[in-house]
Amino acid sequence: MAAKVHVRKGDLVKVIAGNERGKTGKVLRVIPKENRVVIEGLNIRKKHTKPTRSNPQAGIVDIPERIHASNVQLVCPSCQEAVRVTRQRNANGDLTRICKKCGKSID
Repeated sequence: MAAKVHVRKGDLVKVIAGNERGKTGKVLRVIPKENRVVIEGLNIRKKHTKPTRSNPQAGIVDIPERIHASNVQLVCPSCQEAVRVTRQRNANGDLTRICKKCGKSID
């Protein structure tokens, strides 16, 4: 069963554990089955590519690797800090994310 991930594609997050600790970046992809996220410009690895018809120039390409979702915290757009998130139902019955520090809606 897929886990609920507290961040979404396009969110600004701060890494709180691992080699990239303290850095911030934008979420490019969320993988809920593995509870992992891909962050732009962080956790880069090198991939060696062969020449193909679509890509005739072979070489080494930098690819952002996955990070476990528990190692990132969402950066609140209003208070500009890495925060925990709570969920509340709004009038429509949809879940909306709320910042635990300032109490404002993130979505």
